[in-house]
Amino acid sequence: MTMAVWGTTLFLFGAGLAMVIARRQLIAMLLGLELMISAVNIAIVYHAGLFSDAEALAAVLLILAVAAAEAVVGLSLILKVYQSGRPVDSARLQELHG
Repeated sequence: MTMAVWGTTLFLFGAGLAMVIARRQLIAMLLGLELMISAVNIAIVYHAGLFSDAEALAAVLLILAVAAAEAVVGLSLILKVYQSGRPVDSARLQELHG
């Protein structure tokens, strides 16, 4: 069971890292960050279950709340860039100004 959990978390984290590094679209990069956060949460929940650690589960809830806020802020920034007519490509985007 341990190898299955580690394999899943490694795959998810690697896929997220590959999306952040290889993709240029801001949405894909944000999705990659969310995949990496989910992989870390899976590992923390698994170890919290093994060691009956309630503090680790509380940390997971905090991480989920921060990840949700990060997704909202990231999506709102991407939407603002898209509405302004600028390209939603990280290589061509240079600065944000109103």
